Amino acid sequence: MSDTDALKGVKVMVIDDSNTIRRSAEIFLGQVGCEVILAQDGFEALAKIADHQPDVVFVDIMMPRLDGYQTCSLIKRNPRYRATPVIMLSSKDGLFDRAKGRLVGSDQYLTKPFTKDTLLRAVREHAPQHAA
Repeated sequence: MSDTDALKGVKVMVIDDSNTIRRSAEIFLGQVGCEVILAQDGFEALAKIADHQPDVVFVDIMMPRLDGYQTCSLIKRNPRYRATPVIMLSSKDGLFDRAKGRLVGSDQYLTKPFTKDTLLRAVREHAPQHAA
């Protein structure tokens, strides 16, 4: 099974207040056949998560209204989504941010701007294996 086939149909939610980040993630993920759900902030994401039930969630730390830590914490507190991998996105590569991300239950931490390779690697590592 090729790399691209492995990610086909994986539902990925990208929560970021930056239009540029959302667009690049959508393009990178779309190229390998992922189904992409976009949200501008935590409130929009929480409204969409029940409808779409993503396999993997990327969430920016620095967002207005509801930041990435709060969003991750709310997702992980819900029994239905506790097992959903949440990957924090941040332009800061600080130890404190990583630790705080772990405390709220995040599964990984990616520094922005991410490359197509790092994004797809993260999805590959965390997405439930789809039956071929």
